[in-house]
Amino acid sequence: MSSRRIAIVVFLIVFGPPTAAFADLTAFVGAQVNDERQAFRGAAIGVSLLIVGFEFEYAHAGEDESSGLSSLTSGSGNVLLQTPIPIFGIQFYATTGAGVYREKLERISFQETNLEINSGAGANITLIGPLRARLDYRIIKLRGEPLRPSVVHRIYAGVNLAF
Repeated sequence: MSSRRIAIVVFLIVFGPPTAAFADLTAFVGAQVNDERQAFRGAAIGVSLLIVGFEFEYAHAGEDESSGLSSLTSGSGNVLLQTPIPIFGIQFYATTGAGVYREKLERISFQETNLEINSGAGANITLIGPLRARLDYRIIKLRGEPLRPSVVHRIYAGVNLAF
């Protein structure tokens, strides 16, 4: 095959007819588990291109004065690798990403803002039409000097709307 034909084939693959992109919006609640358990909530918006997806996620756990737990707010951009179609109504994925976190504890005037790196896995479970349940587990590594342990385990469940 000539170089010209190879160039044409590559061009058509890269710039040919676009595949459908699917977006989704998720609202979730969960628990951060370390030495203590702490509730959090958040939202994510994403776009998927067959097996690769991208999402932005925001999560917040409020300060708990009674147990002395700091608040933790994070925002991250993530890449997902997922099954191209649901298998028995379940679409599995693995994810990794990075972002920024802010940890605060008002009673001692502490605040740390730094980078976070996360990885995890989960599943979107088809309920009805575009409505899905989402289950997710993440390991989040906090950089800098946080008060809490620098590794946070996060488990959550949410409602996902695909469009």
